[in-house]
Amino acid sequence: MIENTKCECGHNNPVGTILCECCGKPLDEALINKETIEKEMRYEGKARRSQAFQSALFDRVWNFFSSVKVAIILIIITLIAAAVGTIFPQEKFISGDPATYYSEQYGIYGELFYKLGLSDMYSSWWFFLLLAMIGISLVVCSLDRVIPLYKALQNQQVIKSPDFISKQRISHREEIDAAEKEAKLNGLADSLAKKLYHVRRDGDAILAEKGRISRWGPYINHIGLIIFLFGVVLRYIPGWYLDEFIWIREGEIKKVPETEYYVKNERAFAELYDQKEIPKGLNVEGPVVKKYQTDAVLYEKDPKTGELKPVHKQSILVNHPLEYKGLSLFQSNFEPGQLDSITLKVTEKKTQKQAGTFTVKLYDLNPNQVYQVGGNLEVRVLEYYPDFALENNRPVTKSQEPNKPAFIFEVREKGESQGERSWVIAGQNLDSLTKENQYAIDLAGINVVNESGLMVRKDRSLPVIFFGGIISMIGLVMGFYWQHRRVWARWKDGMLYIGAHTNKNWFSLRRELQQAARRADIALTLVKD
Repeated sequence: MIENTKCECGHNNPVGTILCECCGKPLDEALINKETIEKEMRYEGKARRSQAFQSALFDRVWNFFSSVKVAIILIIITLIAAAVGTIFPQEKFISGDPATYYSEQYGIYGELFYKLGLSDMYSSWWFFLLLAMIGISLVVCSLDRVIPLYKALQNQQVIKSPDFISKQRISHREEIDAAEKEAKLNGLADSLAKKLYHVRRDGDAILAEKGRISRWGPYINHIGLIIFLFGVVLRYIPGWYLDEFIWIREGEIKKVPETEYYVKNERAFAELYDQKEIPKGLNVEGPVVKKYQTDAVLYEKDPKTGELKPVHKQSILVNHPLEYKGLSLFQSNFEPGQLDSITLKVTEKKTQKQAGTFTVKLYDLNPNQVYQVGGNLEVRVLEYYPDFALENNRPVTKSQEPNKPAFIFEVREKGESQGERSWVIAGQNLDSLTKENQYAIDLAGINVVNESGLMVRKDRSLPVIFFGGIISMIGLVMGFYWQHRRVWARWKDGMLYIGAHTNKNWFSLRRELQQAARRADIALTLVKD
């Protein structure tokens, strides 16, 4: 840190300043070289807060987040974490208990993936913290640099020290007597003005500048990235972002997760190509699906009556979702011929006379539901196991999907207080367990329906993310394709000093300055790095 901040020109500079704010001369004589000048020109030699204050706790936190290295490390860690999270599917995209799913499907690596918390990484507190730290770093980095840069550029002095001018990467000096200097300076100023430079004159000094707006490109880019990250963080707020998946059968009404809406699958089907429509060169065997379609109705519950009222009806196709007030339902999967209900028949064993039939809805089965069979029998459901299995000789269900439905029914005649029990597994009566029963229950038919897999999307943060991306792209264009060019000229003690600086495209600046000097009759022959 520089302690003596007063320049030879008499200007008192803030602590930490490298180049005098007034004349541009380095405040430390040991730093008078082209490399130092060029490096410090990035922020005009102005002291940044992270360079001037380092003692208090706030200063240490500020200095930590103002480091570009820290920002890059945080971004790399976040990118690596985001990539690792895609090795196995996240919890929201799996069916079953995550505690057992990953170990069963992916072995020890899947178990490790789950125990490390990577299975629900994008909703975890630490991933949110990484994003927040990147945002804080962007804000602090920008404020630490843009404020001193703005002050320096707004208060540029026309008169600069000969040391400052001659140590620029592009520089020239030649002896000119007092009689010629006015014509030379005016000619140079006019030539630069024709090249769209904004020219200022102060006595025997000239400052010509253009493209200053390009200096704000990186910071506009930062603003865009901050807005982008803010949009991403908004997704953690309930109601701003929704990404769920639901299976819905034909005829079923199901609540849309995390919304106030319900959706009904009126019809789901797959349309096949006619064999004549398939190009012969494809060598495709068997049927080829032309489109998947779900005819859906969206309902909203009346807050007063509790009734479901239709608010939107639409056919959902692949890449053509149902859209309503920011909610989107995408056709994502299709399963034909899924078991929906079974029809069972009740037969009197001795006479083999059929007493009647009844239909059991496998997904909407109510406990102790009673079915009327014929005119005199009642069948009541005592127990139901959708996915039947035996563990320690006790019946259990492995899942709620009716993969192997099993029932315990009670059959009794009307008026009787107690009936007989029957075991039915996968539609077959177990006579060995019910030898004394008067009635047998057997499968009479199955009913299947098509099932649609719908992806539920809602993203209110998307406009914010897009806006941030557009702002960021504008900043990138400004920073990459525009240049901030400045030319200083000063006549002092019979010597004309000319220096120039740009943040990029030095060759173009040299050529431009040579052309302007030639028109002013200045032999600019030593314009080089």
